[in-house]
Amino acid sequence: MTVARTICLGFLAVILLGTMMLMMPFSTSDGSWNNPIVALFTSTSAVCVTGLSVVDPGTYFSFWGQFFIALLAQIGGLGYMTTTTFLILLIGRRFDLRQKVAIQQALDRPGMSGSTQIIRSIIATTMIFEITGVLLLLPVFVPEYGWNQGLWLAIFHSVNAWNNAGFSLFKDNLIGYQNSGLVVFTITGLIIFGGIGYQVILDLYLWLRDRIVRKTSAIVFSLDFKVATSTTLILLVLGTVAFLCIEIRNPQTFGDLSFTNQLLSAWFQSVTPRTAGFNTIDIGKMTDAGLFITIALMFIGASPGGTGGGMKTTTLRVLTSCTQAILQGKEEVLLYERKIAVSLILKAVGVLVGSITTVIMATILISLTDPKLEFIQILFEVVSAFATVGLSTGITGTVSTGAKLILIVTMYIGRVGVLLFMSAMLGDPRPTRVHYPEENLLVG
Repeated sequence: MTVARTICLGFLAVILLGTMMLMMPFSTSDGSWNNPIVALFTSTSAVCVTGLSVVDPGTYFSFWGQFFIALLAQIGGLGYMTTTTFLILLIGRRFDLRQKVAIQQALDRPGMSGSTQIIRSIIATTMIFEITGVLLLLPVFVPEYGWNQGLWLAIFHSVNAWNNAGFSLFKDNLIGYQNSGLVVFTITGLIIFGGIGYQVILDLYLWLRDRIVRKTSAIVFSLDFKVATSTTLILLVLGTVAFLCIEIRNPQTFGDLSFTNQLLSAWFQSVTPRTAGFNTIDIGKMTDAGLFITIALMFIGASPGGTGGGMKTTTLRVLTSCTQAILQGKEEVLLYERKIAVSLILKAVGVLVGSITTVIMATILISLTDPKLEFIQILFEVVSAFATVGLSTGITGTVSTGAKLILIVTMYIGRVGVLLFMSAMLGDPRPTRVHYPEENLLVG
């Protein structure tokens, strides 16, 4: 079995196990057996850290059902191979070569050395950020719900925010806390750091450590760090300004809020499509322009190595740099005075084509199964599923069973990665040694 198939089947096994647990009577609030489609959809959404839900998790599921959702989101956020590797480390087993190769592909690392240390760092980073999130959310939830419920709400939302899952136990998601700066900045902080990638966080930690101890030798930031952080900052600022300008006159979203709260809502709405799924405004009442900007941000997604999905910020930068190189008449693609390898450019193009193809196919199929839905609603739902975001205009629970199954497959492809999924279907690529003559072709 190929490594790609191992990873894909691993995610599938976790989804099926989660489905069985969520079907049990002790997982539902009324103690009855759960609907298999509801259980499968919820389990897929949790493992794929999406957050789309056909029911209200806060009232439909019992504590154990909510616990399983949080656990599945944690496994999905860490990744199947990371979780498996951590369990192997706990029982003291050693890795064989096949497992090391699988870890390398799952973490998208250039080499196999140091994988064990990276896994430990990932687990430690996850625990630190999630515990910090819990401590920051406690002062908001405990006074309102008491210690037991308040603590669980803080844990559940911190886990889902860090893993960019987007499940909420509140019926209106986080709309009730749109004016709470502590909730807004805690959740958005967890979303950003969870989706920006572990390597970026590690580089930032090393830089801060050297600054604190006043080390003379300066750390050299990796290209991953420079591209991920700069692209993320640009998208966050542009998104905030765009949402503020577009929705400021919409009385159903920003219009009736004070300017400070409008800024908070615009900031939150700029962060959450990258790819968290929480919302502090009613998504279904946004303008078409606001929905389209959200679709664009969802499609771009987070950064490689993080808990988010989407096409990824680095893919966007490679493609835009290719365009810039062509316009400037250059034959090399450069990023921060570094040449981008042709193999990476081809990979970026493959991700883009595969992503667009998946979104188009899913949109067409749902348009056929649910012809009464508006096109913008279908496209929004499909991109949200593929980019593992979880935002919805409110149609998730009303679509047909066929559409739910299409969204399940879309979420799965989006989480494992479109190229990895195709490799699992077609087998590992085999580079050819045959070279053909070059010929010009009219393009553009």
